[in-house]
Amino acid sequence: MGRTVAGLLIVVVIAVGGFFFRDRLTGAADDLKVGDCFDIPVGIETVHEVQHHPCNEAHTGEIVGLADYPAGGDDPYPAESMLFAFADDLCVRTFRDYTGRDPFTDPELTVGYFFPIPDGWRQGDREVSCYLSRIDDGPMTVSYRLATT
Repeated sequence: MGRTVAGLLIVVVIAVGGFFFRDRLTGAADDLKVGDCFDIPVGIETVHEVQHHPCNEAHTGEIVGLADYPAGGDDPYPAESMLFAFADDLCVRTFRDYTGRDPFTDPELTVGYFFPIPDGWRQGDREVSCYLSRIDDGPMTVSYRLATT
């Protein structure tokens, strides 16, 4: 009985710690949620992990939207032009909804995205993650989410 309680206590401590420190942990890029702030990896073509940050601390990206590419589980990997078109449309819309700004005319911010690679696609990954960043790639210390979002 004592081992069970101790084991349960350890699991609870880990879960609570993960919840409270999530903003400071390195994690899988596909675990990002809308509103998460993180550092955009530099010089890496395939992103697997990102460093999370509270939005009031220096970071270079903020998730503004997520959606799965519309494809069935057995569908082949789409042409990059189709993936880019889907991501461009999704990310421009979610950027506008999230910030109230236009990524084409905003003097400070731009939009980017992560999309599944062929290996991830074969494992069922269909998610496109849209993020905002500064045009000059500089750090941000605020969230750009509208108060009404």
